[in-house]
Parts: sequence; C-alpha cells; structure tokens
Amino acid sequence: MTNKAIISTDKAPEAIGTYSQAVKTNNTVYLSGQIPLDPASMTLVEGDFAAQAHQVFKNLKAVCEAADGSLADIVKLNIFLTDLSNFATVNEVMAEYFSEPYPARAAVGVKELPKGAIVEADGIMVI
Repeated sequence: MTNKAIISTDKAPEAIGTYSQAVKTNNTVYLSGQIPLDPASMTLVEGDFAAQAHQVFKNLKAVCEAADGSLADIVKLNIFLTDLSNFATVNEVMAEYFSEPYPARAAVGVKELPKGAIVEADGIMVI
C-alpha cells in the first residue's frame, strides 16, 4: 500500500494554484515547479537570469529539506526556460548547487511561465 504525504514549508513560495509544493509517496518525492519567487514577499526576485536561477534552486532546496532530503537526492530535474540562450548560464548556476553524479535532466524552451518568470524547475527526489 502506498502512503502519501503533502510537503509544505514557508521557506519556499506558497503554492499559487491547486497544487502542493511537493508530494511524498514512500521514498519518492515529487517536487512541484519552482519559479524565482521570494518566499517572504511572493514577488519575483530582481536581477538578471542568473539571480532568478539561483532563487529557483534555493526554493527547490527548501522544499527538498522540508521532505527530509537535499538537492543531492534529486534523480530527475526539469528546467523550463523562456529563452534557450540562457542554457549555458543555467548550467553554471546549477553547478553551484549540484555535484556529480548529477541528476538526469531536461531543459525545455517554453513560451512563457507563471508570473512572467523566465526560469522554472521541478524534479523527482528519492530519499
């Protein structure tokens, strides 16, 4: 039988729709997409693409920790970019939060993201 727990933390932005920050079932945690919102103000962080990407990974990290895991436990990461010319920058920023062995990953170009964000990431964590 599968158990299901809803993961929530005030160290990451609250859900802005009909979803949870993450859902844990057995030892797998499904992380909802994080955009570069400041958890305190619920507004997009100011700055360039790198600043926004850093906030996305900080938000993911907070949700991972609320589920008793860490970014190192992510096995699959999806990154959504409104401009694929930011691909190299997202790799540089990601390298500050992840070390080998890296998770499996997809980087997808999209037309737009919630609240006008230019980057979003979600993932699957196994703890």
